[in-house]
Amino acid sequence: MARLRRSPWSVLVPVVCLGAGLLFATSATVAQGTDLRSSGTRGLVGLVRGAQSQVGRDEDTLSRLDAQVRAATDDAGAADAGVGQANRRASGLKVPAGLSAMAGPGLTVTLDDASDPPAAAGIDPNDTVVHQSDLQAVVNALWAGGAEAMSIAGQRVISTSAVRCVGNTLLLNGRVYSPPFAVTALGPAAPMRAALDRSPGVRLYRQAVDALGLLYRVESSPGLRVPPYDAVPVVSSARVLR
Repeated sequence: MARLRRSPWSVLVPVVCLGAGLLFATSATVAQGTDLRSSGTRGLVGLVRGAQSQVGRDEDTLSRLDAQVRAATDDAGAADAGVGQANRRASGLKVPAGLSAMAGPGLTVTLDDASDPPAAAGIDPNDTVVHQSDLQAVVNALWAGGAEAMSIAGQRVISTSAVRCVGNTLLLNGRVYSPPFAVTALGPAAPMRAALDRSPGVRLYRQAVDALGLLYRVESSPGLRVPPYDAVPVVSSARVLR
């Protein structure tokens, strides 16, 4: 009588089951009655909060040191004529560099995600939020219309500032902001409004406003204020103007 050949599965299945049992037992021992996934999430949230707190403390330290440097610079300028002259020349460059607060008439343009987007089929939820290209279109149009100074969400925009978005959050000058985004521009209101109307990117955004319920609001004011740039400017190259 011929002997029956044993299938490889008759050996593999018990081995796999034994391995799975060992893994379950190990997980139960390590977890000790807790949820392994949620504990990891709690640890990550704590890590993020700790990093945010550390950044806040570092910013406070930077502010104190900056105040000490300014005081020492003023003292040196009062005691040395050459240093004083250099300080006066540097003071004249603070306004164009964005290092001084400015106030005056201008526009505030507010953009926000759709609060109640239509439920029609085929609408991509990604189209119902403010994107980087939308903010960039508004900023570029305001500069083209004669803006003299600008801020977004209360943060000064200077020549080295980059408007970047991740999802529907804005990354600007090392900080993260959520919508709504208020863009404040000092300058002639009528030319800036005209530049906004001419901008292809702004027109495209306004079409989404009409179709999907996003927010676009332009307001004039005679008394707007933009703060100074409060981070350390990073200059990769420079040349002497003669």
